[in-house]
Amino acid sequence: MRRILLPFATAATLTAISMTGADAHASLEKNQAAPGSYKAVLRIPHGCDGRPTRSVRIDIPEGYVDVKPMPKPGWTLDVEKGDYLREYTLHGKKVASGVKAVTWAGGSLPDEFYDEFVVSGALAGLETGRTLFFRTMQKCDGGQIAWNEEPAEGQNPHALEHPAPSLTILAAAHGDNHHGTQSSGEATVGDLAITAGWARAMLPGQPAGGGYFTIANKGESADRLVSIMSASAGKVEIHTMEVANNVMVMRPVEGGLEIPAGATVELKPGGLHVMFMAVKEPFKAGSSVVLTLEFEKAGKVELTLPVRSADGADEHTGHGG
Repeated sequence: MRRILLPFATAATLTAISMTGADAHASLEKNQAAPGSYKAVLRIPHGCDGRPTRSVRIDIPEGYVDVKPMPKPGWTLDVEKGDYLREYTLHGKKVASGVKAVTWAGGSLPDEFYDEFVVSGALAGLETGRTLFFRTMQKCDGGQIAWNEEPAEGQNPHALEHPAPSLTILAAAHGDNHHGTQSSGEATVGDLAITAGWARAMLPGQPAGGGYFTIANKGESADRLVSIMSASAGKVEIHTMEVANNVMVMRPVEGGLEIPAGATVELKPGGLHVMFMAVKEPFKAGSSVVLTLEFEKAGKVELTLPVRSADGADEHTGHGG
């Protein structure tokens, strides 16, 4: 399926770009977000006084949990873990420790280019209006820049010489076009209503699983499901299932899943379904699986799939469709 996103994707291609003013600072691509899944994309716009960047370190702020970094070709990755200041509840489980800092080192980012360094995680236990600071250390040949300054109350952060990249916490959204409301098995985003969501429990050692839901488009124009992500699997795709010459055949949907205007698309056993691959731990009945769905027009929404019993496993046991 074209544009399906994975928890760890290939690194951003270096791009020549002119940076002036505030853009000359290290910054986050998205500096506002509601509680829930959040991908922190740190932009490094230049080197140190013309010298190439050799390493980048991000300190993970309290309240950003379950963090996983994206590897970059040509760079080594170092992760520091430790205890949080408090305990968080994430997907129904208590979380008390995790990643505290991430360092990419050994690469070479010339001064005339910029690049992005990415981690993915969840914003938890944070009140609306809170600002998180992602203190960053950029080291170059013979020099370094510490992007670690935090503004005083009422101070304009652009007045700082080396401001720390920051993220402001928004109120939990309620059905706007960029974030959706959600409950177990159901979610709403834009003109799309997602219902009847569930995932099938897996057998011990089974590497792949299936998930299902229904999408109703109540709008006047078509939309398209362009990506799915889940921390529970190494890869997530939409697959078709059909019988050809008496053989059950599964194929990924290419180019995204279209949701026609005024129509309902059903993902169900024996037909279209979510395919979880490289699953970290087999899904157990009574637990849940969290997905982030991204639609071309409606935007992103988080969907929690309750896991049901594997009794009556489908036609292709190893696949989970």
